[in-house]
Amino acid sequence: MPPIVSGGIFHFCIFANLLKHMKNIFITGGAGYVGAVLTPKLLDKGYNVTVLDLMIYGEDVLPNHPNLKKIKGDIRDQELLKKILPGHDAVIHLACISNDPSFELNPGLGKSINLDAFEPLVKTAKENGVKRFIYASSSSVYGIKETPNVTEDMPLEPLTDYSKFKAQCEVILEKYRSDDFTTFTVRPATVCGYSKRLRLDLTVNILTNLAINKGTITVFGGEQKRPNIHIEDMTDLYCLLLTLPKEKISGKILNAGYENHTVSEIAGMVKHIIGDQVNIITTPTNDHRSYHISSEKIKKELGFEAKHTIEDAVADLKREFDAGHIPNSFDDPKYFNVKLMQLIELH
Repeated sequence: MPPIVSGGIFHFCIFANLLKHMKNIFITGGAGYVGAVLTPKLLDKGYNVTVLDLMIYGEDVLPNHPNLKKIKGDIRDQELLKKILPGHDAVIHLACISNDPSFELNPGLGKSINLDAFEPLVKTAKENGVKRFIYASSSSVYGIKETPNVTEDMPLEPLTDYSKFKAQCEVILEKYRSDDFTTFTVRPATVCGYSKRLRLDLTVNILTNLAINKGTITVFGGEQKRPNIHIEDMTDLYCLLLTLPKEKISGKILNAGYENHTVSEIAGMVKHIIGDQVNIITTPTNDHRSYHISSEKIKKELGFEAKHTIEDAVADLKREFDAGHIPNSFDDPKYFNVKLMQLIELH
Protein backbone atom coordinates (compact mmCIF):
# COMPACT_ATOMS: atom_id res chain seq x y z
CA MET A 1 0.00 0.00 0.00
CA PRO A 2 1.44 3.43 -0.93
CA PRO A 3 2.08 5.83 1.93
CA ILE A 4 -0.67 8.29 2.75
CA VAL A 5 0.46 11.83 1.95
CA SER A 6 -1.43 14.83 3.29
CA GLY A 7 -2.76 17.33 0.75
CA GLY A 8 -0.44 20.10 1.93
CA ILE A 9 2.71 17.98 1.69
CA PHE A 10 1.57 16.53 -1.65
CA HIS A 11 1.07 19.96 -3.19
CA PHE A 12 4.36 21.17 -1.76
CA CYS A 13 6.12 18.22 -3.41
CA ILE A 14 4.50 19.05 -6.76
CA PHE A 15 5.60 22.69 -6.44
CA ALA A 16 9.12 21.71 -5.40
CA ASN A 17 9.39 19.38 -8.39
CA LEU A 18 8.17 22.03 -10.79
CA LEU A 19 10.46 24.65 -9.25
CA LYS A 20 13.35 22.28 -9.91
CA HIS A 21 12.40 22.17 -13.60
CA MET A 22 11.35 25.83 -13.83
CA LYS A 23 14.24 27.41 -11.97
CA ASN A 24 15.53 30.07 -14.37
CA ILE A 25 12.99 32.65 -15.50
CA PHE A 26 13.49 35.22 -18.26
CA ILE A 27 11.22 38.30 -18.13
CA THR A 28 11.03 40.78 -20.97
CA GLY A 29 9.92 44.18 -19.69
CA GLY A 30 10.71 43.06 -16.17
CA ALA A 31 11.44 46.64 -15.05
CA GLY A 32 8.03 47.87 -16.17
CA TYR A 33 4.84 48.46 -14.20
CA VAL A 34 3.91 44.78 -13.74
CA GLY A 35 7.46 43.46 -13.94
CA ALA A 36 8.65 45.60 -11.03
CA VAL A 37 6.17 43.76 -8.79
CA LEU A 38 6.57 40.32 -10.39
CA THR A 39 10.38 40.19 -10.31
CA PRO A 40 10.85 40.49 -6.52
CA LYS A 41 7.94 38.10 -6.00
CA LEU A 42 9.69 35.44 -8.08
CA LEU A 43 12.98 36.04 -6.28
CA ASP A 44 11.20 35.56 -2.95
CA LYS A 45 9.91 32.21 -4.23
CA GLY A 46 13.42 30.99 -4.98
CA TYR A 47 13.69 31.49 -8.73
CA ASN A 48 16.69 32.81 -10.60
CA VAL A 49 15.46 35.73 -12.69
CA THR A 50 16.86 37.51 -15.72
CA VAL A 51 15.23 40.80 -16.70
CA LEU A 52 15.69 42.21 -20.19
CA ASP A 53 14.44 45.77 -20.34
CA LEU A 54 15.33 49.12 -21.90
CA MET A 55 15.36 50.44 -18.30
CA ILE A 56 13.89 53.78 -19.39
CA TYR A 57 12.27 54.11 -15.97
CA GLY A 58 15.53 53.30 -14.21
CA GLU A 59 17.04 50.14 -12.75
CA ASP A 60 16.25 51.17 -9.19
CA VAL A 61 12.66 49.92 -9.60
CA LEU A 62 14.18 46.44 -9.20
CA PRO A 63 15.95 45.11 -6.11
CA ASN A 64 19.59 44.20 -5.96
CA HIS A 65 19.60 40.45 -5.42
CA PRO A 66 22.17 37.69 -5.98
CA ASN A 67 19.66 35.70 -8.05
CA LEU A 68 18.66 38.62 -10.28
CA LYS A 69 20.45 39.51 -13.51
CA LYS A 70 19.46 42.90 -14.96
CA ILE A 71 20.21 43.36 -18.64
CA LYS A 72 19.69 46.75 -20.25
CA GLY A 73 18.78 45.81 -23.77
CA ASP A 74 16.21 45.64 -26.53
CA ILE A 75 13.99 42.66 -27.39
CA ARG A 76 14.50 43.63 -31.06
CA ASP A 77 18.21 42.76 -30.75
CA GLN A 78 18.22 39.17 -32.03
CA GLU A 79 21.93 38.63 -31.47
CA LEU A 80 21.51 39.64 -27.83
CA LEU A 81 18.59 37.21 -27.44
CA LYS A 82 20.66 34.34 -28.86
CA LYS A 83 23.38 35.17 -26.35
CA ILE A 84 21.28 35.51 -23.17
CA LEU A 85 18.28 33.16 -23.61
CA PRO A 86 20.12 29.82 -23.34
CA GLY A 87 19.80 28.25 -19.90
CA HIS A 88 16.35 29.64 -19.12
CA ASP A 89 13.38 27.39 -18.43
CA ALA A 90 10.55 29.86 -18.96
CA VAL A 91 9.91 33.22 -20.61
CA ILE A 92 7.30 35.69 -19.35
CA HIS A 93 6.85 38.20 -22.14
CA LEU A 94 5.65 41.54 -20.77
CA ALA A 95 7.60 44.00 -22.93
CA CYS A 96 5.55 46.18 -25.26
CA ILE A 97 4.48 49.72 -26.05
CA SER A 98 1.68 49.29 -23.63
CA ASN A 99 -1.36 51.44 -24.36
CA ASP A 100 -3.11 53.00 -27.33
CA PRO A 101 -1.96 56.63 -26.79
CA SER A 102 1.65 55.55 -26.40
CA PHE A 103 1.35 53.39 -29.48
CA GLU A 104 -0.20 56.14 -31.58
CA LEU A 105 2.64 58.49 -30.63
CA ASN A 106 4.99 56.39 -32.78
CA PRO A 107 3.18 53.64 -34.72
CA GLY A 108 6.37 52.40 -36.38
CA LEU A 109 8.06 51.94 -33.02
CA GLY A 110 4.99 50.19 -31.65
CA LYS A 111 4.89 47.75 -34.56
CA SER A 112 8.60 46.99 -34.32
CA ILE A 113 8.37 46.13 -30.62
CA ASN A 114 4.85 44.71 -30.28
CA LEU A 115 4.71 42.65 -33.47
CA ASP A 116 7.93 42.43 -35.48
CA ALA A 117 10.08 41.43 -32.49
CA PHE A 118 7.64 38.77 -31.27
CA GLU A 119 8.22 35.83 -33.59
CA PRO A 120 12.04 36.06 -33.44
CA LEU A 121 11.77 36.06 -29.63
CA VAL A 122 9.52 32.99 -29.58
CA LYS A 123 11.64 31.16 -32.16
CA THR A 124 14.89 31.92 -30.32
CA ALA A 125 13.38 30.84 -27.00
CA LYS A 126 12.25 27.49 -28.42
CA GLU A 127 15.54 26.85 -30.23
CA ASN A 128 17.46 27.46 -27.00
CA GLY A 129 15.61 25.00 -24.81
CA VAL A 130 13.03 27.22 -23.12
CA LYS A 131 10.23 24.92 -21.93
CA ARG A 132 7.44 27.42 -21.26
CA PHE A 133 6.43 30.72 -22.88
CA ILE A 134 3.84 32.92 -21.15
CA TYR A 135 2.50 35.81 -23.21
CA ALA A 136 0.74 38.90 -21.88
CA SER A 137 -1.86 39.77 -24.51
CA SER A 138 -4.77 42.12 -23.71
CA SER A 139 -8.52 41.98 -23.19
CA SER A 140 -8.73 44.84 -25.70
CA VAL A 141 -8.49 42.25 -28.50
CA TYR A 142 -12.26 41.71 -28.18
CA GLY A 143 -13.11 45.28 -29.14
CA ILE A 144 -16.50 46.52 -27.97
CA LYS A 145 -19.13 43.88 -27.25
CA GLU A 146 -22.77 44.41 -26.25
CA THR A 147 -23.01 41.15 -24.32
CA PRO A 148 -22.63 41.53 -20.53
CA ASN A 149 -19.89 38.88 -20.28
CA VAL A 150 -17.19 38.60 -22.91
CA THR A 151 -15.84 35.05 -22.96
CA GLU A 152 -12.80 33.56 -24.65
CA ASP A 153 -14.81 31.89 -27.43
CA MET A 154 -16.12 35.20 -28.79
CA PRO A 155 -14.69 36.62 -32.03
CA LEU A 156 -11.85 39.11 -31.77
CA GLU A 157 -12.60 42.59 -33.11
CA PRO A 158 -9.56 44.69 -32.20
CA LEU A 159 -10.08 48.40 -32.82
CA THR A 160 -6.50 49.71 -32.77
CA ASP A 161 -3.09 48.65 -34.07
CA TYR A 162 -2.08 47.96 -30.47
CA SER A 163 -4.85 45.39 -29.98
CA LYS A 164 -4.57 44.04 -33.56
CA PHE A 165 -0.90 43.22 -33.00
CA LYS A 166 -1.71 41.60 -29.65
CA ALA A 167 -4.19 39.33 -31.46
CA GLN A 168 -1.71 38.52 -34.22
CA CYS A 169 0.95 37.53 -31.68
CA GLU A 170 -1.48 35.04 -30.12
CA VAL A 171 -1.70 33.27 -33.50
CA ILE A 172 2.08 33.35 -33.97
CA LEU A 173 2.67 31.82 -30.55
CA GLU A 174 0.35 28.90 -31.27
CA LYS A 175 2.44 27.98 -34.33
CA TYR A 176 5.41 27.19 -32.10
CA ARG A 177 3.60 25.16 -29.44
CA SER A 178 4.84 21.58 -29.11
CA ASP A 179 5.25 18.81 -26.54
CA ASP A 180 8.50 20.36 -25.36
CA PHE A 181 7.43 24.02 -25.74
CA THR A 182 4.41 24.91 -23.63
CA THR A 183 2.68 28.16 -24.55
CA PHE A 184 0.05 30.12 -22.65
CA THR A 185 -1.64 33.44 -23.42
CA VAL A 186 -3.35 35.59 -20.82
CA ARG A 187 -5.70 38.42 -21.76
CA PRO A 188 -5.53 40.70 -18.73
CA ALA A 189 -7.92 43.46 -17.78
CA THR A 190 -6.38 46.87 -17.05
CA VAL A 191 -3.97 46.49 -14.15
CA CYS A 192 -4.29 48.79 -11.13
CA GLY A 193 -2.45 49.42 -7.87
CA TYR A 194 0.99 50.41 -6.67
CA SER A 195 4.30 49.46 -8.24
CA LYS A 196 7.78 50.93 -7.80
CA ARG A 197 7.56 51.63 -11.55
CA LEU A 198 4.24 53.37 -11.09
CA ARG A 199 1.85 54.26 -13.88
CA LEU A 200 -0.60 57.08 -13.25
CA ASP A 201 -2.17 56.85 -16.71
CA LEU A 202 -4.50 53.93 -15.89
CA THR A 203 -8.14 54.41 -14.86
CA VAL A 204 -8.05 53.47 -11.16
CA ASN A 205 -4.63 55.05 -10.62
CA ILE A 206 -5.64 58.26 -12.44
CA LEU A 207 -8.79 58.70 -10.34
CA THR A 208 -6.92 58.00 -7.11
CA ASN A 209 -4.23 60.57 -7.94
CA LEU A 210 -6.91 63.17 -8.70
CA ALA A 211 -8.86 62.41 -5.52
CA ILE A 212 -5.84 62.64 -3.24
CA ASN A 213 -4.03 65.57 -4.82
CA LYS A 214 -6.80 67.64 -6.41
CA GLY A 215 -9.80 66.70 -4.30
CA THR A 216 -11.97 66.43 -7.42
CA ILE A 217 -12.56 63.61 -9.87
CA THR A 218 -13.97 64.47 -13.28
CA VAL A 219 -15.78 61.54 -14.88
CA PHE A 220 -16.43 61.75 -18.61
CA GLY A 221 -19.70 59.95 -19.28
CA GLY A 222 -19.35 57.38 -16.53
CA GLU A 223 -21.47 54.47 -17.74
CA GLN A 224 -18.62 52.92 -19.73
CA LYS A 225 -17.37 49.71 -18.14
CA ARG A 226 -13.69 49.22 -17.48
CA PRO A 227 -12.40 45.78 -16.41
CA ASN A 228 -9.53 45.90 -13.91
CA ILE A 229 -7.24 43.52 -12.06
CA HIS A 230 -5.08 44.33 -9.04
CA ILE A 231 -1.35 44.19 -9.73
CA GLU A 232 -0.87 41.68 -6.88
CA ASP A 233 -3.38 39.32 -8.50
CA MET A 234 -1.82 39.77 -11.92
CA THR A 235 1.64 38.91 -10.64
CA ASP A 236 0.29 36.03 -8.53
CA LEU A 237 -1.17 34.59 -11.74
CA TYR A 238 2.20 34.67 -13.50
CA CYS A 239 3.73 32.87 -10.51
CA LEU A 240 0.96 30.25 -10.65
CA LEU A 241 1.52 29.68 -14.36
CA LEU A 242 5.10 28.62 -13.65
CA THR A 243 3.95 25.91 -11.25
CA LEU A 244 1.07 24.29 -13.12
CA PRO A 245 1.70 21.12 -15.14
CA LYS A 246 1.90 21.76 -18.87
CA GLU A 247 -1.22 19.67 -19.52
CA LYS A 248 -3.31 22.26 -17.70
CA ILE A 249 -2.09 25.31 -19.59
CA SER A 250 -0.57 24.32 -22.94
CA GLY A 251 -2.11 26.27 -25.80
CA LYS A 252 -4.73 27.94 -23.64
CA ILE A 253 -5.84 31.54 -23.95
CA LEU A 254 -7.67 32.87 -20.89
CA ASN A 255 -9.04 36.17 -19.62
CA ALA A 256 -7.88 37.50 -16.25
CA GLY A 257 -9.77 40.25 -14.47
CA TYR A 258 -11.86 41.23 -11.51
CA GLU A 259 -15.50 42.34 -11.50
CA ASN A 260 -16.46 44.75 -14.28
CA HIS A 261 -17.43 48.22 -13.03
CA THR A 262 -18.44 51.45 -14.70
CA VAL A 263 -16.13 54.45 -14.47
CA SER A 264 -18.72 56.13 -12.21
CA GLU A 265 -18.70 53.11 -9.89
CA ILE A 266 -14.89 53.16 -9.78
CA ALA A 267 -14.95 56.87 -8.92
CA GLY A 268 -17.36 56.07 -6.07
CA MET A 269 -14.97 53.39 -4.76
CA VAL A 270 -12.11 55.88 -4.84
CA LYS A 271 -14.18 58.41 -2.90
CA HIS A 272 -15.14 55.74 -0.36
CA ILE A 273 -11.46 55.05 0.40
CA ILE A 274 -10.07 58.58 0.16
CA GLY A 275 -12.92 60.35 1.96
CA ASP A 276 -16.17 62.28 1.58
CA GLN A 277 -14.24 65.49 0.90
CA VAL A 278 -13.65 64.25 -2.64
CA ASN A 279 -15.95 65.80 -5.24
CA ILE A 280 -17.08 63.80 -8.26
CA ILE A 281 -18.05 65.84 -11.31
CA THR A 282 -19.71 64.04 -14.22
CA THR A 283 -19.55 65.60 -17.66
CA PRO A 284 -20.86 64.41 -21.06
CA THR A 285 -18.60 62.56 -23.49
CA ASN A 286 -18.66 61.33 -27.05
CA ASP A 287 -16.52 58.33 -26.08
CA HIS A 288 -18.92 55.57 -25.12
CA ARG A 289 -16.51 52.67 -25.54
CA SER A 290 -17.30 50.06 -22.92
CA TYR A 291 -15.17 47.00 -22.19
CA HIS A 292 -16.00 44.05 -19.98
CA ILE A 293 -14.69 40.49 -19.73
CA SER A 294 -15.62 37.25 -18.01
CA SER A 295 -12.97 35.63 -15.81
CA GLU A 296 -14.98 32.49 -15.07
CA LYS A 297 -13.01 30.18 -17.35
CA ILE A 298 -9.64 30.81 -15.70
CA LYS A 299 -11.28 30.18 -12.32
CA LYS A 300 -12.80 26.92 -13.52
CA GLU A 301 -9.77 25.59 -15.41
CA LEU A 302 -6.82 26.88 -13.38
CA GLY A 303 -8.42 27.67 -10.02
CA PHE A 304 -7.34 31.30 -10.32
CA GLU A 305 -9.57 33.98 -8.87
CA ALA A 306 -8.70 37.59 -8.08
CA LYS A 307 -8.43 38.15 -4.33
CA HIS A 308 -7.76 41.90 -4.30
CA THR A 309 -10.37 44.54 -5.04
CA ILE A 310 -10.24 47.90 -6.75
CA GLU A 311 -10.66 49.48 -3.31
CA ASP A 312 -7.57 47.55 -2.17
CA ALA A 313 -5.64 49.13 -5.05
CA VAL A 314 -6.84 52.60 -4.06
CA ALA A 315 -5.89 51.99 -0.41
CA ASP A 316 -2.42 50.77 -1.47
CA LEU A 317 -1.87 53.89 -3.55
CA LYS A 318 -3.12 56.12 -0.71
CA ARG A 319 -0.62 54.52 1.68
CA GLU A 320 2.25 55.24 -0.70
CA PHE A 321 1.08 58.82 -1.34
CA ASP A 322 0.81 59.39 2.42
CA ALA A 323 4.33 58.03 2.90
CA GLY A 324 5.71 60.49 0.35
CA HIS A 325 6.72 57.77 -2.11
CA ILE A 326 4.92 59.30 -5.11
CA PRO A 327 6.20 62.90 -5.44
CA ASN A 328 5.27 65.26 -8.30
CA SER A 329 2.49 62.93 -9.38
CA PHE A 330 1.15 65.21 -12.11
CA ASP A 331 4.41 66.62 -13.44
CA ASP A 332 7.02 63.85 -13.43
CA PRO A 333 7.03 62.17 -16.88
CA LYS A 334 8.06 58.82 -15.38
CA TYR A 335 4.46 58.15 -14.31
CA PHE A 336 3.06 58.62 -17.82
CA ASN A 337 4.10 56.46 -20.76
CA VAL A 338 3.35 59.07 -23.44
CA LYS A 339 5.15 61.89 -21.63
CA LEU A 340 8.28 59.82 -21.07
CA MET A 341 8.36 58.54 -24.66
CA GLN A 342 8.12 62.13 -25.89
CA LEU A 343 10.90 63.18 -23.53
CA ILE A 344 13.43 60.50 -24.44
CA GLU A 345 12.44 60.22 -28.12
CA LEU A 346 12.44 56.42 -28.00
CA HIS A 347 12.96 54.83 -31.41
